Amino acid sequence: MNKVILMGRLTRDPDIRYTQGENSMAVARYTLAVDRRRSAQEGQPTADFISCVAFGRQAEFAERYLHQGTKIAATGRIQTGSYTNKEGQKVYTTDVVIEDQEFAESKAASENRGGSSYGGNSGYQNQNRSYSSNQQQAPSQAASAAGEGFEGFMNIPEGVEDEGLPFN
Repeated sequence: MNKVILMGRLTRDPDIRYTQGENSMAVARYTLAVDRRRSAQEGQPTADFISCVAFGRQAEFAERYLHQGTKIAATGRIQTGSYTNKEGQKVYTTDVVIEDQEFAESKAASENRGGSSYGGNSGYQNQNRSYSSNQQQAPSQAASAAGEGFEGFMNIPEGVEDEGLPFN
């Protein structure tokens, strides 16, 4: 079985590219800084920097919602490969191919966090939502899911009466 589960922060904004051809597909590459939960020397935290790649819907989610400093939980599989660089040297690669990714921090926690030890906070605070990339909601619904109070619940917009809600 080839299964990877990671939780960490993006070290920079995802690099998004699109494949060529009629059936163009998004490809997102980013690096996650994952804490080892051990200290190297004198209490200094250590981290592994894991290369991740997402395709299709997962890549589109990364493009819209993930930014430097965003804390996510991701699952996927390890994929190895190799190529020959311009100098003729063989280079070996190891990436985690992302199958699912979701936010691992509430909006309130991200706003209180300030900076990150692995990078800045550019655009991160207002982008964090309690929305998982595998959910089947429209982007407008995802944007209104603020993650305040109870994780995973949408805030009810002002002006909506109880009679208009589906659980009454």
